[in-house]
Amino acid sequence: MRLCAVVPSYRHVSQLPPLSRRLVELCDLVLIVDDGNAEPACSELAALHDPAGRIEVLRLDANAGKGVAVLTGFREAIARGFTHALQIDADGQHDVEDVPRFIAAALARPDALICGQAVYDESVPKARKIGRWITHVWVWIETASLDIADSMCGFRLYPLTPVARVIARTRIGSRMDFDTEMAVHMHWRGVPAVNLPTKVIYPPDNVSNFEMLADNVRISKMHTRLALQAPFRLIGKLWMSVVR
Repeated sequence: MRLCAVVPSYRHVSQLPPLSRRLVELCDLVLIVDDGNAEPACSELAALHDPAGRIEVLRLDANAGKGVAVLTGFREAIARGFTHALQIDADGQHDVEDVPRFIAAALARPDALICGQAVYDESVPKARKIGRWITHVWVWIETASLDIADSMCGFRLYPLTPVARVIARTRIGSRMDFDTEMAVHMHWRGVPAVNLPTKVIYPPDNVSNFEMLADNVRISKMHTRLALQAPFRLIGKLWMSVVR
């Protein structure tokens, strides 16, 4: 397994130096994607660029959204021949010390999408927790299964061969709809999901990029798209399992 870490960053810089140093101990390359940050964050991110140390910063000229940033990292990893990509947030919400567990799970199931299943403490906003459960239920309907325990957690380890197939043929949500839509499309293509419980926190000084109205509208539109496609996708998945 050749493993690349992909870390999208927009308005989150302070946690990146220790995060990237730890990731480079665990992964073959760390790709930080600067999602159109303004100064001084732009220069702070650029200062982390260290190809000799296996930490590289990719710069998007304008803020394009988490989904675009992650896919930029995935495409770069695929072009360089990596087999797997670890996705982790830049703001310190995810426990980097759980990365070895994700790697172990991927080594045991190299064909699977290793999904973080968020375990929250009391810092999680109640509205966000309720909203996540609504999405979980929709995903269970769209996949006709309980295979994906948490489709919204941005802490994952992806096999890149099926990722390349999905992004070559499908337009995936560019912002906060990305994680869920990607997980559902991977499931429809027969990629198994392995769910790993992992602690997720909301630091008191954290800057949230979630736009309450706009992102909820995007997520609602996404579920409409997925629900309309689901019967046809599931029939296709069943047919492929029969012909195999």
